[in-house]
Amino acid sequence: MNDSTPIQDERDWPARPLILAAIGLVAGILCHLVLGDAPEPGIGRIEAAATVFIVAIAGLIGFTLERRSWIAALLFAFAAAVVAALVTWWNGAPTGWEAGEAWRMISLALAVAIAAPLFQAARDSGGWRFPYASVHDHAWTNVVLWCAAWAFVGVVVLLLLLLDQLFRLIGIEWIGDLTGEAIVWRALVGLAFGTALGVLRERDPTVHLLQRVVATVLAVLAPVLGIGLLLFLAALPFTGLGALWDATRVPTAILLTCVIGALVLVNAVIGNAPEEESRARPLRWGAMALGVAMLPLAVLAAIATGLRIGQYGLTPERLWAVTFVAIATAYGLAYLSALVRGRGGWAGHLRPANLRLALGVCALALLLATPLVSFNLLATRDQIARLEAGAIPPEKFDWAALAYDFGRPGRAALERIAAQGPAEARERAQAALESDNRWLLAEDQAAELAAQSIESRIRILPREVPLPEGLAEALAGWDACGRNTEQRCTLLYEAGAERAMVLLESCYARPEPERAEASPVKSRLHSIAPLADCAAPRHFALREGNWQVTNPADATDASPAAQAARAQGYARGDIEVRTVTRRQLFVGGQPVGKAFE
Repeated sequence: MNDSTPIQDERDWPARPLILAAIGLVAGILCHLVLGDAPEPGIGRIEAAATVFIVAIAGLIGFTLERRSWIAALLFAFAAAVVAALVTWWNGAPTGWEAGEAWRMISLALAVAIAAPLFQAARDSGGWRFPYASVHDHAWTNVVLWCAAWAFVGVVVLLLLLLDQLFRLIGIEWIGDLTGEAIVWRALVGLAFGTALGVLRERDPTVHLLQRVVATVLAVLAPVLGIGLLLFLAALPFTGLGALWDATRVPTAILLTCVIGALVLVNAVIGNAPEEESRARPLRWGAMALGVAMLPLAVLAAIATGLRIGQYGLTPERLWAVTFVAIATAYGLAYLSALVRGRGGWAGHLRPANLRLALGVCALALLLATPLVSFNLLATRDQIARLEAGAIPPEKFDWAALAYDFGRPGRAALERIAAQGPAEARERAQAALESDNRWLLAEDQAAELAAQSIESRIRILPREVPLPEGLAEALAGWDACGRNTEQRCTLLYEAGAERAMVLLESCYARPEPERAEASPVKSRLHSIAPLADCAAPRHFALREGNWQVTNPADATDASPAAQAARAQGYARGDIEVRTVTRRQLFVGGQPVGKAFE
């Protein structure tokens, strides 16, 4: 008998799969009893807190339960679930959550996910110690278990669907009817997840092997991403930052995703301990390249976020972006510092830094999950200050965001402005308070801005003439020149005419010069305006004193006399094909749209 036999005996627990399966089943049933069959119009804060408590305690027991220390696992799971439930209750009913407040629950889940491997490592060490190898190993193992368990749930669901369809072939439909009940599928999901978790945890060597395989496969990608990120950073001095901001409206998200990817791949290369660190030089160099690139990418993300805040002020989403950028910057500084101090042996400095950063992120995530830090209040104060300072006029102020995205502080600010603000601001604030649809409110405001500026955005051909009465209003009402105040258009109209055509300028932007390396897909996609807006020019005709949109493709006369003539001709077989001359719009000698006369 070798030294590993007692440890293996302690970890072996044949009853654990049954225990975890039962816990999952009970958790699913309890969640149904709390939520009911139809939780519409939404669940309250008590139901939300109870659901979070059930899911958290069942999940944490599943990941941390060991025979030799089952009491500690139960106490930890209970304490963490109570904290999670209290935080959820503190945040109020989910029906009252605003757009950015869902990040609080994500922060709560992140805090719990980090706390679990810390507890597991402390339990294994027999005290309040967090050996890096143990923490890192439990973190990777938990991720693998989580993904594998949900994959098993998916397989179970697909299997039931297959069996249901099979039995329906012979007229038996009770399987589908049974699984259609909310209590059944909730209990089934809990049972399947708990069973998978229990079975996998009884196969620790297999799970650890799978973990190492995943880490090894990911480590192979380190040189690829490392070279790509370094080439990207090397190209910036030649392209300038302007190209980065113009390429996408979400550079921060892309840059932070690259930082996260670099973080995962570096840790896949360095492993849990020195003996697990990859010995292949390309992988080690790739990890070092990623360590160099993380901080510059985080700085670029900070610049992008700062520019957006400088242009448009604070919003809850941008404050969350600031938080993520700060975390990415902290990791970037830690990784670059470890690389400078350790050079080739930088992993020895990196592992302790990872542990300290994990503790800090866990505490920060738990804090941000609570209403103690109100991004809604901070953003509301900033936006109101911009409005009162005249940085943004009332007609361009985002009243819809204040009413629907900034939570209770935003609504309170609207009520205050509606009661004692300037006249125009009072009117708009009251309209925002009375609105029951966030998107319609925003669209109405965008349409109003576009209508106010439409005459300044129109080029009239073949010569500049005054717009006739009612045409500007018709163009604005049909968004003929776009809903964006930056869009321009050309109006084909002659004085006294009863017909006009509008072409969006963005549909006729000068094409980029073709380059040998340019892909045909990119060339086809190079368009500013939506395809539907560019399909054909929009036609307007003066009918009974009003300018109306017409359908140029429809050359059919809908008058009663014309309808009667067609009916008579059809009856007598007077049907023929004629060659006719019609009028059609040409741009640069090329036909656009269909004939209109």
